[in-house]
Amino acid sequence: MIKIIAIDIDKTLLTSQNELAPATVKAINAATAQGIKVVLSTGRPLIGVTDYLQQLGLDQQATEYVITFNGAVVATTAGKVLAEEALSYADYTELEALARRVNLHFQIENNEHLYTANRDIGEYSVYESSLVHIPLSYRTPEEMRTIEMPKGMYIDQPDLLTAALEQQAAEFAPYQQRFNFMRSAPFFLEVTRKTVNKGSAVAKLAEQLGLTAANVMAIGDQGNDLSMIEYAGTGVAMGNAIASVKAAAQHVTTDNDHDGVAQAITELALN
Repeated sequence: MIKIIAIDIDKTLLTSQNELAPATVKAINAATAQGIKVVLSTGRPLIGVTDYLQQLGLDQQATEYVITFNGAVVATTAGKVLAEEALSYADYTELEALARRVNLHFQIENNEHLYTANRDIGEYSVYESSLVHIPLSYRTPEEMRTIEMPKGMYIDQPDLLTAALEQQAAEFAPYQQRFNFMRSAPFFLEVTRKTVNKGSAVAKLAEQLGLTAANVMAIGDQGNDLSMIEYAGTGVAMGNAIASVKAAAQHVTTDNDHDGVAQAITELALN
């Protein structure tokens, strides 16, 4: 029986207009009324999730949960951290130096700020700042020593990001044993410690609640959702998901503009 539904936010929970569809709210409310824990699982910081938690009636609760920064933080929606694993300053200096070698913008995001060491601030840094309602700040690498770093992000035009990954793969290769590189959007390549991903975060939460993968449904669309869809006993890909996510899922629902999350919850989770 499904007891946890882990749901990605962007292009999954939300429509293309970054809104919650009425059918989605209705289905999630029905699930929580049956005692199912609906867990928003996202690359965003908590501040970028709060509005949606409020609309779903899940905010500021000690027994409701949220996964942020692609699994680096598992917490209650009231803000109590249950598990956390961040990048170190040494990690940051290596990853930022890599960005300069492959000529990509790089940023660090935490619950207070989005930080970039590139004076030529990228347009997608501005976009991310606006999307998740968090201030954007310039800091030199030396000034980042005391900054909390749940995750980093390589960001640029999709064609530039793809070209860097394909043509300069040898530059990224030495780091892949220590870090997870996850494409969360055509213009975002997110990076966390190797042990951090949405799947491991959902597994930690399930264990704390005395549950197993068989009790978990996960819904997503992008590469950073793949780990939780592979972990879950019931993995669901959105109709707008990338091919690898659809291949890993047991079910494919409709897209995010046609109530895909609501359909999945209604057909697969509700009694």
